[in-house]
Amino acid sequence: MRTRTLGPYEVGAVGYGAMPLSIEGRPDEARAVATVHAALDAGVTLIDTADSYYAPGGEPGHNELLVARALASYGGATDHVLVATKGGRGRTDDGGWTVKGDPGHLRRAAEGSLKRLGVEAIGLYQLHKPDPDVPFAESLGALRELAEEGKVRTVGISNADTGRIREAEAVLGDLLVSVQNRYSPAVRDGEPELRLCAELGLAYLPWSPLGGISRSALDGPGGPEARSAFHTVAEARGVSPQQVALAWLLALSPTLIPIPGASRPESIRDSAGAADLVLTGEELALLP
Repeated sequence: MRTRTLGPYEVGAVGYGAMPLSIEGRPDEARAVATVHAALDAGVTLIDTADSYYAPGGEPGHNELLVARALASYGGATDHVLVATKGGRGRTDDGGWTVKGDPGHLRRAAEGSLKRLGVEAIGLYQLHKPDPDVPFAESLGALRELAEEGKVRTVGISNADTGRIREAEAVLGDLLVSVQNRYSPAVRDGEPELRLCAELGLAYLPWSPLGGISRSALDGPGGPEARSAFHTVAEARGVSPQQVALAWLLALSPTLIPIPGASRPESIRDSAGAADLVLTGEELALLP
């Protein structure tokens, strides 16, 4: 798999978002572990998780524990795999999401993630979402302290606009290596943040990167006009429209690393194939 730069790391150009393995509708343990192993077999070296990826009513950290078990049971080397986790969110019993970015909570969250992942330091620790009730600089300061103590190697932020990105750069300096925002064929309002990350040399990790791509060109929000081009290119190439969508994303910026989710081995294998699918100028011109 081709690689891209994420701070001090070189990772596969397509990562893996492990959230589907732990939230509502999650697969059983055997299939979940097989999915992580399939990602590793396909050359994925960036796995994204969070302490808040668990089903309502469950225990925080389900996904982190699952990823740790899958890595431990893998038959090959895993020391080159970057596990990125996040803190600052939680779940409610009715399925909602909470936001908590105060320094005390973030410290406890990071220390819990350390134990669950079984590592001496978290390779990439990300603030899951700015807390409107906590000054952003205070949340960032907590992450900086964790890095200074050796508990975190690099820092990222998520769900951040350009102002937040610039503020994070000012507070964190070289510790800041990534921004994880939503971006996909269906959601493209993050272009200013994408451009700023390229300008600053920050990795841009789009979550839900396959939004708007359905198996059928006629299904999903936006109507056939929004997706028919992805399906047309896919049919001509003999690949899935999902692969074309990920290859399109990769062509947008040299610092972009998509993290598609998957709950089946065949799905992540297909997504990983996009890392080596280079679209032509003519094909890119067809895509909306």
